[in-house]
Amino acid sequence: MAKDKYDGVVEAVHYKSEGLVEWVRAYLRHGVTFSDHVLIQRSELISLLKKGQKFVVGERTLYLGGTFETSQPVKLVTNDGRELLVTENHSSLQDDLSGVPII
Repeated sequence: MAKDKYDGVVEAVHYKSEGLVEWVRAYLRHGVTFSDHVLIQRSELISLLKKGQKFVVGERTLYLGGTFETSQPVKLVTNDGRELLVTENHSSLQDDLSGVPII
């Protein structure tokens, strides 16, 4: 069975008071390996998703640096002209990365 291909794994999220993502803590793919965790601002994550990169929700498996337990993909949707980051299609007016721990 082929392994899922993704460019980054979102491990945690921090929201602004108005319900939009301020930044996420993620691991980025560099070839066959992954980076240490990095903080990605909302605008940069949106830019990466628009470029076609794929991000999923997950966490690093203990003692196995490049192995992750992943669940849902992170999607960029448009609702009333606003770009929203979601893990499932929602009709809300704010970002919703359900399943991601909040910091």
